[in-house]
Amino acid sequence: MNGNAMKTAAGYAAGLIFGLGLAISGMTDPARVLGFLDVAGAWDPTLMFVLGGAVVTTFIGYRLVFKRSAPLLGGVFQLPTKKELDGKLLGGAALFGIGWGLSGYCPGPAIASIGGVSLPLAAMLVTMVLGWFAAKRLG
Repeated sequence: MNGNAMKTAAGYAAGLIFGLGLAISGMTDPARVLGFLDVAGAWDPTLMFVLGGAVVTTFIGYRLVFKRSAPLLGGVFQLPTKKELDGKLLGGAALFGIGWGLSGYCPGPAIASIGGVSLPLAAMLVTMVLGWFAAKRLG
């Protein structure tokens, strides 16, 4: 297998593992996410444990990966260089949070849920794609 095929296969494998993790943890269910956001009502702490597991995994993973001089399937690590917060970043984060809170979906679980598409999911996916196009134009 050549380098590009290996990168593609690794990307698909990572996506499959991520999607399975979302499905197994119940994070493809928007009611569970909305239950987490309902701190004054029937609060569901499940998402906190999933996020905590992700933070621990990332913390350990980054320390192991950055001990290497280069990634396994690439020439150099591609890390962001911008360090300051600006209006675009804060505005995008706010829009993401509002959309997540209104729909109960963020992009990963939404795409993992496509097999059981519903009207709210379809609406979220359409507005997500429209947001991508709007962001490109505002660039």
